[in-house]
Amino acid sequence: MNVYAFITPIVVILLVLEIIYSVRVKNGKYPFQDTITNLGTGIGNQCINLGVAFFVYKWYGWLYEITPFEIPIVWYTLILLLLLQDFVFYWFHRIGHTINIFWAAHMAHHSSEEMNLSVGIRASFTQRLFQFLFFDWILVLIGFSPEAVYSMAAVHLLLAYWHHTAVINKMGWWEKFFVTPSHHRVHHGVNPQYIDKNFSEFLIIWDKWFGSFEEEVEEVCYGVTHPPRTWNPVHINFQFWKQLWDDAKETNYVWDKIRVWFMPLGWRPRDLEPYFSNGRIGYTKAEQTKFVSNPMKNSKNYLVAQVGIGILFLFFTINLQLPLIYWHRILLSIGVFGMIISWGAILESKRWAVSIEVLRILFMAISMVYVLHATGISSYQNWTTIAICFISGISILYFSLVVAKSKQEVFEQLV
Repeated sequence: MNVYAFITPIVVILLVLEIIYSVRVKNGKYPFQDTITNLGTGIGNQCINLGVAFFVYKWYGWLYEITPFEIPIVWYTLILLLLLQDFVFYWFHRIGHTINIFWAAHMAHHSSEEMNLSVGIRASFTQRLFQFLFFDWILVLIGFSPEAVYSMAAVHLLLAYWHHTAVINKMGWWEKFFVTPSHHRVHHGVNPQYIDKNFSEFLIIWDKWFGSFEEEVEEVCYGVTHPPRTWNPVHINFQFWKQLWDDAKETNYVWDKIRVWFMPLGWRPRDLEPYFSNGRIGYTKAEQTKFVSNPMKNSKNYLVAQVGIGILFLFFTINLQLPLIYWHRILLSIGVFGMIISWGAILESKRWAVSIEVLRILFMAISMVYVLHATGISSYQNWTTIAICFISGISILYFSLVVAKSKQEVFEQLV
């Protein structure tokens, strides 16, 4: 059973319902640019998870073969697995806010300056790999099957997904034992008193027991101490990786070049200037200046349509029931990443936005037609080829004549 087939519709339905509610009450919880970036980051992350799944089943399969233990999957062992998963994830999450290299793998999720369910989709490209590589293998070693561990990780994600909302207030007695949106809003806060608090995802008792709990009192200011200030998902995901790499290159101390990756957050090599010279880490809502940009004109409706098309393309790319071989999925994933990078460029009116958007539409269309034919799902003469060419042609035509500022700009950037 593919648990993701059941989880994905739930995530989409909850997201759509919150968007509809936010639009109706006009609460401003879904700024367009941030929402598109969240969706684009989530779409790219799903392609990365294909490789993670392959790694998990290969390496975890080997671990499961050598472990002398085997825990049968029945209702009470599933509850035990959930509790153990939650406990292990608490420490993984806490270390993700403690050590530089682990923060690099987690930072992207915190980079949004908003709080809504689309932020729950703004997942890091590298966090899942770190989770399975450094922590969840413990669950296999004690006797749980790789399939059970991988599926429970997905269930655990769903249980944490609904916390990413600002429309649910305090929840009374429930907050004594379970994580609520109020708790998780604190976790995403960059207010000085909220930084590195409330790491739990299902049971809040871990934070209360291990001294990392903080109540939501002051209005939460969302984001990170060094905001990426871009809508490019790739830059967002690798900003801190680059920051560590730059520090390793700049320092003259060989030992510091190595240990910078494994030191606590905020640490810098001894010959580089400290991050926080005034000693204060974080800022409040009143001190925050959110990142905004001027998108290409008339791009809103176009991007909404492209998100819909992109999600359909993604489902085809990651559907393991289809007879695609690994390099077919790599080819399609390249198109997906070109797409989400292009969305960021459109939102920031980059000069190269026109070129990359036209090229990525052509690439995605050609690769889709080719993969359909190569796998025998369809053929070059089939109606699907006509449909793909039609959608691609309409997209390029609409983008060139309506979204781009002028025909002359289109010509200049293409040549």
